[in-house]
Amino acid sequence: MTITVYVPNDSSAVSLGADRVAKAIAAEAEQRGISINLIRNGSFGLYWLEPLVEVATEQGRVGYGPVQASDVSSLFDANFLQGGTHALSLGIVEDLPYLKKQQRLTFARIGKTSPTDLNDYLANDGYRGLANALAISQADIVKAVTDSGLRGRGGAAFPTGIKWNTVLNTQAEQKYIICNADEGDSGTFSDRMVMEGDPFVLIEGMTIAGIAVGASQGYIYLRVEYPHAHIALNTAIANAYQAGYLGEDIQGSGKTFHLEVRLGAGAYICGEETSLMESLEGKRGLVRFKPPLPAISGLFGKPTVVNNVISLASVPIILDKGGDYYRDFGMGRSRGTLPLQLAGNIKQAGLVELAFGLTLRELLYDFGGGSASGRPIKAVQVGGPLGAYLPESQFDTPLDYEAFAAQWTVLGHGGVVVFDDTVDMAKMAKYSMEFCAIESCGKCTPCRIGSTRGYEVMDEIINGHNVEQNTKLLRDLCNTLLNGSLCALGGMTPYPVLSALNHFPKDFGIDEPAQVA
Repeated sequence: MTITVYVPNDSSAVSLGADRVAKAIAAEAEQRGISINLIRNGSFGLYWLEPLVEVATEQGRVGYGPVQASDVSSLFDANFLQGGTHALSLGIVEDLPYLKKQQRLTFARIGKTSPTDLNDYLANDGYRGLANALAISQADIVKAVTDSGLRGRGGAAFPTGIKWNTVLNTQAEQKYIICNADEGDSGTFSDRMVMEGDPFVLIEGMTIAGIAVGASQGYIYLRVEYPHAHIALNTAIANAYQAGYLGEDIQGSGKTFHLEVRLGAGAYICGEETSLMESLEGKRGLVRFKPPLPAISGLFGKPTVVNNVISLASVPIILDKGGDYYRDFGMGRSRGTLPLQLAGNIKQAGLVELAFGLTLRELLYDFGGGSASGRPIKAVQVGGPLGAYLPESQFDTPLDYEAFAAQWTVLGHGGVVVFDDTVDMAKMAKYSMEFCAIESCGKCTPCRIGSTRGYEVMDEIINGHNVEQNTKLLRDLCNTLLNGSLCALGGMTPYPVLSALNHFPKDFGIDEPAQVA
């Protein structure tokens, strides 16, 4: 009897030794004359347990982790292929509280399947959404997405259905679908996990989008630092073409959709949709003025849907189970689920997919287990390097777009970076200005000059020079950046700077109560 063993090929797991573990398991099994079927699956996102090895048993998939190559011999001695007890035993993986308490819709297959195996994808509800989309009108596809309440999962949280409807109703001979996969926010990795762990769900979502709005060509603009995702996407795309899920006459429907991967330019600004389109056209990544909106005049001047990975990867389940099903998750105007990424000084770093509405405190302690250092958590940055720093007094804020906006914070891509009480928030604010100065495309003066001056002023404050006067100057600079920048890079840099200043004034050498931004 051949036993199936799973070892992730997710790049984070690989960085922790997963390839060495897989090689050691194969070699040990051969040496002992044991027949195994070794599958390289995606990661569940329980990164403090990676490399996580699973064995298929009659009771379910039994996990062991974190496993190193040096542990493999003892695992075989402990009869782990039959679920035997070992110091690294975790029990049935799907019963682990971290996973069991989640509501995995977009990530339903990730960790369970072989990422580029189309048959595995089909056996686990893959392409059911596309089949339903091919059976209804374009307007009905867009209506299902609109009814679901799906909003952009990249930053601005713009309703996906409205964007699609605009492109659908704009007449043009050529339209495009662009997936913004230039995941560059600090502490974020959900896009990478999708592309490495379940690339077909992104391909299916983009195909549905293309059929819905009448776009025959799609591009995945992939972060250049993601070589594993690049390989997985190209392999899956080739398999989809071969099976008739991409190309001309998709599944005999008469519909056409072509898809290819383009590597990004390595600039943070290219995550902004208009700069991304400039880069795709072979130009320097500079932000475009709006209007016109990309939905009217986007890539090569044609109507273009630009969504991020999680938005597009959420589409197949909406078309499979219906817009109402997806809308039943969440709260207020934040519908469905959001993959939250826990990183930084946190005990149990990883991915948590849950419906909108849980609090930041629940995420940090019920899932994250508190700080890795064991010290009190002082601040949490949510939404990437342009996100605000939240103090402990705001940890009970529900994870909801409007609730965060009311606190002058952003939920963004769902990245959560944790800092304990040893962090110097003045230095973090200085870093935010430095980040903006380095990554600015240079097109507008507030961002190009303001961030450089902000970095210089922060340096003066940290060194104790004219703190009161320089603090006022810093606020003035932030006001200029906030209201005068062409895009969100300059416009949102004040969020981390002012939140650090307002909530942690002592780190700036200020004793008086914090001002309100």
